[in-house]
Amino acid sequence: MKTLINQIKTATRDELNTIAGNIRNRILEVVSQNGGHLSSSLGAVDIIVAMHKVFDVDKDPFIYDVSHQAYAHKLITDRWESFDGLRQFGGISGFTKPKESPYDYFVAGHSSTSISLAVGAAKAIALKKEDRIPVVLIGDGAMTAGMVYEAMNELGEHKYPMVIIINDNEMSIGKAIGAVSRYLSTIMKGKFYQGIKSRTEKILSTMPESFTYMAKRFEESLMLITPGILFEELGLDYIGPIDGHDFDSIIDTLETAKAMKRPVVVHMQTTKGKGYKIAEGQHEKWHGVSPFDLESGESHKKSAAKAATEIFSEELEAMAREDETIVGATAAMPGGTGIGRLIDTFPERFWDVAIAEQHAVTSLAALAKEGFKPYCAIYSTFLQRGYDQVIHDVAISSLPVRFIIDRAGIVGEDGETHQGLFDVSFMRVIPNMVLFAPRDENTLRQALRFSATLNDAPSALRFPRGAFNAPKLYPSSSFELGKSELLEEGEGDVLFIGYGAGVNRACATMALMENKPALLDLRFVKPLDGEMLRHLSTQYTKWFVFSDSVRQGGVASAIGEFLSEEGILGIRVVSFEFEDCFLPYGKTGDVEADIGLTPAQLAKRVTETL
Repeated sequence: MKTLINQIKTATRDELNTIAGNIRNRILEVVSQNGGHLSSSLGAVDIIVAMHKVFDVDKDPFIYDVSHQAYAHKLITDRWESFDGLRQFGGISGFTKPKESPYDYFVAGHSSTSISLAVGAAKAIALKKEDRIPVVLIGDGAMTAGMVYEAMNELGEHKYPMVIIINDNEMSIGKAIGAVSRYLSTIMKGKFYQGIKSRTEKILSTMPESFTYMAKRFEESLMLITPGILFEELGLDYIGPIDGHDFDSIIDTLETAKAMKRPVVVHMQTTKGKGYKIAEGQHEKWHGVSPFDLESGESHKKSAAKAATEIFSEELEAMAREDETIVGATAAMPGGTGIGRLIDTFPERFWDVAIAEQHAVTSLAALAKEGFKPYCAIYSTFLQRGYDQVIHDVAISSLPVRFIIDRAGIVGEDGETHQGLFDVSFMRVIPNMVLFAPRDENTLRQALRFSATLNDAPSALRFPRGAFNAPKLYPSSSFELGKSELLEEGEGDVLFIGYGAGVNRACATMALMENKPALLDLRFVKPLDGEMLRHLSTQYTKWFVFSDSVRQGGVASAIGEFLSEEGILGIRVVSFEFEDCFLPYGKTGDVEADIGLTPAQLAKRVTETL
């Protein structure tokens, strides 16, 4: 277990370069086969190797933010062989995961949690009077989230020993300001400067207030031309920027920071994709990749049906050309949500607000109040971070913000932290909210057109990652508020009810049934189509509900509540939604098979139920 850790502890600086090169080759070997987060992990290798050189992973909490840059940490901590199973079903996670290894301090799939975790760990260490120090590696835009500054604000007050490494690959904070800044930063990281600073602080504490003020102003005047002024103002020491690929600089700096016994921010500049020329630099497509050819960099991914995100992006752009009141925002996911296309075309009306879901929601609430038609495009799993704002700033005032919930349902290899399971449940309980979902490309375009007419209430439209994969394309009518669509009449007393992409799972299951059920596209889970449900209850008594959402508070729950309120008896409702658990990572088909939701498994379950 300790082989690579021990090698790093005793290695010379030149040997560390060889170890780092081997780690990069292993990352490239596996990610080119499995897909994963590539450029960020390659860029962080040298820093992580140095962390293991300077700190003791057996006792010091190593906290990564976001942990998709932590592949090197996994390889160093006894996962070299098992790394072949990266992000595969039954293999190792693409993020840090304590259940996988005692060296993974916390689960970290969402960004900007690291410094808060480190503050909590530092408090525990202080209370237990232990000789340990939290080490944070943060980067890839995580510094754009407010939670980071909330944590640093408290840290600056209490001064817990901690080392915070900023991996600045031009996606976190700005470059240094010229030669003077570099010179001052070189001085500031030295033991001589830090010693003088510490002694000066002690001396100043005994001097008259006027003298202390003048000395402090002099120090601040120097800091103004360094990029560390923000951290110093928050009460944290700052060192940097330094070359995040030069082991001499990294190790000397980390040893200095460790010895200071107070909170220190170490600013390291790195190159994304370091060691793989094709990916080096600011190439967004190399952040997260599907399997690819190492020689050419070309993706192995076969051409597929158009993704729901792309359809959304195309249709919203067309709508925005027709209606100048349509505006929108995303939280650091312009490419992933399709809003990037709108930002390019209408930069004055569409915005990327950085990793700030709360801000995105509330700012769009004000735009809705001013008469605009805002579209808030956020992944299902990330919308959880803006939930209070959805209630407090949007729904209470019934402002017509349109929430576009991408990555709804199973998202595959990213696993528990990214599965879009909960949005139906947590949005359905909010008063004034309208919830609806399309089943295919055509109904997505219709649903978007319909959303623009909702001017008196907030709404949420959800769709899956990738393509809809509809086994059968049914003709569709325009969306009307609270109206469902009966796609097929049944031969017996069985009714399949699908919501969104669940319609396609129901349709695929139908094809395997001996007796043909009826098929209803629910379209709206709030408000429900009470008229249609009452009518169908007179013909069908066994209802099976298909939706890519969690069962608790989900679609079947909504239908069951309706039947109870209406006093409709004799209907059996069976939910084929997700169980009360966090879904594992792996290819979507593997995850579905594991939880019993493939069409063949569902057809068998229906037959057994009947």
